[in-house]
Amino acid sequence: MKLVFKIVLIIILASGNSLVAQDTTRVSKVLNSAAKLKKAVDKNDNKGVADTYVGMANDYYNQGNYAKSEEYLIKAKNIYQNLNDKKNLEITTRKLAQSQEKQNKITPAISNYSMAAQMGYSEKSKAVNANDVARLSSPSPELRAEAIQNNISLSKKENEQADLAESYSQLAEVNIQQKDVSRAEENLNNAYKISKKEAPQQALAINQKLADLYMENKNFDKAIEAKKTVLKEDFVKENSQEKVNQIQELADIYIKKNDPEEAVSLLKNAYGIALNKGHTMEAQRSVKKLDSLYAISGNTDASVQLYRDFLGKLPDLVSKDRSLVDNKILEDTEQRISQLEKEKELKDELIRKKNVFNYSLIVALILLTGLIFIIFRTLKKVQTKNKKIALQSLRREMNPHFIFNSLNSVNHFIATNNELEANQYLTKFSKLMRGVMENSTEDFIPFQQELDLLQNYLALEKTRFVDKFDYEIEVDENLNLQSQQVPGMLVQPFLENAIWHGLRYRTEKGFLKLSFEKDDQYLKITIEDNGIGIEESKKQKTRHQKTREGRGMKNTLERVQLLNDLYKKDITCSVKDKDNNGGVLVTIRINLA
Repeated sequence: MKLVFKIVLIIILASGNSLVAQDTTRVSKVLNSAAKLKKAVDKNDNKGVADTYVGMANDYYNQGNYAKSEEYLIKAKNIYQNLNDKKNLEITTRKLAQSQEKQNKITPAISNYSMAAQMGYSEKSKAVNANDVARLSSPSPELRAEAIQNNISLSKKENEQADLAESYSQLAEVNIQQKDVSRAEENLNNAYKISKKEAPQQALAINQKLADLYMENKNFDKAIEAKKTVLKEDFVKENSQEKVNQIQELADIYIKKNDPEEAVSLLKNAYGIALNKGHTMEAQRSVKKLDSLYAISGNTDASVQLYRDFLGKLPDLVSKDRSLVDNKILEDTEQRISQLEKEKELKDELIRKKNVFNYSLIVALILLTGLIFIIFRTLKKVQTKNKKIALQSLRREMNPHFIFNSLNSVNHFIATNNELEANQYLTKFSKLMRGVMENSTEDFIPFQQELDLLQNYLALEKTRFVDKFDYEIEVDENLNLQSQQVPGMLVQPFLENAIWHGLRYRTEKGFLKLSFEKDDQYLKITIEDNGIGIEESKKQKTRHQKTREGRGMKNTLERVQLLNDLYKKDITCSVKDKDNNGGVLVTIRINLA
């Protein structure tokens, strides 16, 4: 009959055996944490997510669920690392080490204490974490005790009661290893007195350590006294679930003391409180413990009656047990938190891919812009180089008509046995050619050199057309002939046009005036003749001359355009007939800036 009751009980409570009953406060904390986490994920607030994880980890730590605490602390630590939040990273790393130490994961705990010490944002935190490293890794109890004493001093100085209580508890463990029971008892009592004011869960754990110490030394009376002391505390009396647990632990001590009657009385009391307050799992444990005691004493009837009573009251008990509903809420909330974490991972991945795409696009645009700039710059350089080559080629060109006629003049002087004139002409001609060739490599030459070339040229033409014209050259005294740079042989084609197409056709001797004047930042060059003029010159051209392109002027205009493109000299040329067909006026302006 009793076996049947047990099977039915197991079936009814199967879904709850794996769950630890929790109070409504824990449920509200978890729900609140889930809400905070959702808000942080929606806002893509990574720090908010990490802070929520830390809060959840601390709740689990205080409840004694160190594995869950470790899980959320690892998540928070990774986020703080990515954010480079050194202060929160140090705090989280230390808490992670504490959670691992509680699970007896000593090696990773030492590693995290060491990391926390290295990144400590204050001398105090560095010292505390370094002491914990020494405490866990030192080979002798004496060195471990010294490290703990150092932390006790720091906790007292900073008035950190929870850390102080934990240090006294750790020191007690070292005392136990040293077989110093009295010192261990003293340190555990100190830890209990400190923690019971602000950290009830810590006080309960320390009380259990004290009771275990007494039990190991067969001092059952002191163990019973320790448990009765904790049962009088407000934080136990006000928590019916914890009260039942502590009564059951007290009953276990009486069982080990071989006092089954007192144990049965305590377990019945615990069973009654559990039924009254709706604590299904605690009631079940009381029934099992009572059943074991009845079995030892052979009181089968009492065991059967107990199971009947429990099964009869079970439906009402389950209906009152808020913890079963809370467990379901907690389970759903945990799943929701897990889903939120997956959503965050997905969102982070999408953001990462978007950032990678954006960065790739930016890099591609930068590279494309750079390539376009390089191509543009290369083309610009090629164009500039081509213009300079073209300009150099144009500079080296000399009107073949002028050269041909000059040679004819030499031939005429020789034919008429006028060797002196021929020699003088050849001397001037060779000097002019040498000057043109020497300056053909430069776009600009000193003003004095250009003036010498033009004087030499006019002297040659005067020798050839001795009866056709006279000339005059005027130079503004404000012009610096040595330092000022001007384009070479730019004026010569205009002089040649004035002589060959204007003055040459006059019946009377004409006059050519060349003047250089400084006009603000410009050099103003004026070529004035009293020849037949442009229109009349066109009329007198032969059919052959009309069909042949005038290369000299075209060359000059091309040079002007290239000089303006390359050097921004703002060179302008104006050629027009003077009033009353009195010749031609050429005006050239060159920017000297």
